Amino acid sequence: MSTLPILMYHGLHREESSRGRFDPVYSVHPEMFARQLDWLVQQGHRAALLEDALSGSTSTRDVIITFDDGDVSNVEVALPLLVERGLRAEFFVTTDFIGQCGMLAPDDIRRLAAHGMGIGSHGRTHSFLSDLDVADLHAELDDSRCRLQAICGRAIDAIALPGGRGGERELLAAQQRGYRHLLGSVPGPNKRRRSDAWLQRLPVTRNLSLDDFAALVHWRGLPARWMQARHAALALPKRVLGNDGYQRLRERLL
Repeated sequence: MSTLPILMYHGLHREESSRGRFDPVYSVHPEMFARQLDWLVQQGHRAALLEDALSGSTSTRDVIITFDDGDVSNVEVALPLLVERGLRAEFFVTTDFIGQCGMLAPDDIRRLAAHGMGIGSHGRTHSFLSDLDVADLHAELDDSRCRLQAICGRAIDAIALPGGRGGERELLAAQQRGYRHLLGSVPGPNKRRRSDAWLQRLPVTRNLSLDDFAALVHWRGLPARWMQARHAALALPKRVLGNDGYQRLRERLL
């Protein structure tokens, strides 16, 4: 059975002082990102957009590259490296972050779109959708979509869950508002691509070696099992502490 690896990136930063919003876990070094892209090309993988990969005209070598939040490194670092290799990616932007220090500006988003990159919603405020009442949930979905459509001049039909928090209620609400491609953050290879479930993604972290990156893309060996086990282990403190409590704990630990 074919799989569809969906890689999840955030920012690309050499060090904490680099432009953008550095995260000690998710900020991938630009040189490592370039090595990962080169490995994908050497292995014959095609970096497809969601629309192509999920339309039925798929290749067994498809992989989807995604970025969350809208860090300025997406356009300053990631875009040149992608274009140089003839690759494309999906960029999920939190619209209230647009224009903030270290984040994408409207012209940056238009530049990504002009180079053939996909643009999607990552919510309006980055609130965890599962924590919101119905009215606020709908506002997060509608407002972010409308603003991105106004900036890009194109339909926005993909969304990535902020913080990976959401279930059936959030999925149905997004579908009712015209979102067709729905991405979560549960790790997995997407062996079954169902319209009634969030797509799985593979988080790429700062300390991930190239060998482990390769194992995740091919979904084999210890790295894949470890990623699933880690996600399952973190589910308990998230349930006990709640999303806000878990985030506060994570920030203190980091």
